[in-house]
Amino acid sequence: MPMRDAARAACVSHAFLRSWRCHPNLIFCGTILGMKKKAYGNDDEIARDFCSKVDHILKKHSGIGVKKLVIDMCGCYAANDSCYINSWLLTAVTPGIEELLLALPVGATYKFPCSLLSNGRDSIRYLLLSGCSLQPTAELPWLKRLTKVELHALCFTKDELGCLLCNSFALERLVIRHCDEIDCLKIPCVLQQLRYLDVICCDDLQVIDNKAPNISSFFYCGGCIQLSLGDTLKMEYIHLMFSGALNYACVELPSSMPNLKIATIQSRSEMVNTPVLRSKFLHLKKLTISLSAPTFSPAYDYFSLVSLVGACPSLETLVLNVSQEKMEHVSIFTDPSDLRKMQGQQHHKMKRVTIQGFTSAKSLVELTCHFVESITSLEHLTLEAFQSSIRCSMPARKRRKCFPLPIDVLREAQRGLLAIRTYIEPKVPSMVKLRVIEPCCRCHAVVEL
Repeated sequence: MPMRDAARAACVSHAFLRSWRCHPNLIFCGTILGMKKKAYGNDDEIARDFCSKVDHILKKHSGIGVKKLVIDMCGCYAANDSCYINSWLLTAVTPGIEELLLALPVGATYKFPCSLLSNGRDSIRYLLLSGCSLQPTAELPWLKRLTKVELHALCFTKDELGCLLCNSFALERLVIRHCDEIDCLKIPCVLQQLRYLDVICCDDLQVIDNKAPNISSFFYCGGCIQLSLGDTLKMEYIHLMFSGALNYACVELPSSMPNLKIATIQSRSEMVNTPVLRSKFLHLKKLTISLSAPTFSPAYDYFSLVSLVGACPSLETLVLNVSQEKMEHVSIFTDPSDLRKMQGQQHHKMKRVTIQGFTSAKSLVELTCHFVESITSLEHLTLEAFQSSIRCSMPARKRRKCFPLPIDVLREAQRGLLAIRTYIEPKVPSMVKLRVIEPCCRCHAVVEL
């Protein structure tokens, strides 16, 4: 190489090395490090190589100026890697760090040293921990800029979590998922900035007791528990996912959440019909209800949903999913007697109604006819028969055929389509655009009724 080119290369090399030693964003995962599982004999080899590469990189880094540190060891972790992780955190978690994400596989034995957060007490904004143990103490510093915390598959108690939350006055977003040891989640009133709370699949959880006054979005998925949401006047979005969620929403929510705008309710079982609401969701604009299960209770009366829709005078969009593999409700063709009607109830704001998993259930046909006849503002009505979970029309799936459906499911889908043509389509006003979606005829054989 000519001397001039060698000199230029050396200058560039030194400049790059200086730049790297203060690189602000450090992201370590198997993909970024070019590690392919097929190239290794077992998981221990992957873990050793991952630790070797990350250790080599961080030993070359000055630790100065780090803004973001991501360590994703899912698939690259061994039980004796704790000393490596401690060393990496000591190097990179320095004053000025804003984001810290540590993801370990479920069941990892690593104990996250909360004392390290002292180094970022004035700067850290986002903390994500997954797969380890969290053991904060009363001496944990005030994390005055921490606005977002995500805890996934962590081991901690309500008291240990309380230590973290009580020192995070600026917190705006809290996500807790698959943390099975906690039985009571208490959100203290000092979290005045908290706007979003997400709690999903914490198996032992029995109580959520919220005292934060300004939450506007709440998502809960799990078992039926004691929900005490406190002051919910600012709640605008709620997503509930548990058996009995629809009845709970109708009984408990309207009076406590007068400003709710979007609601998603998912339930695999309802023990009673939807009750008549004592108050209304005055500002609710979009409502999604999923009553989907392998077999939904045939005792449930879909027509009882009329009371809920009637209690939402501002509703513009309704999505109802009633997909089930075995329909045991009374079919309209078994009992074709007069359809029930709800006299005197009209809706003047709703524009779109979508019903997924449409069947020939008589109460569902009655509900749909009620929508057609009582919603004066209706513009779009979509009725969709049971569909494959994976379809050939989904380009991201790269499948040539839809996932197969049992013959009984296809037969009930055909009954549902016949019910639409016989009882619903003749009643649809000309100004309403009716869209009927059948099972894919290219992938599913046409069955006889």
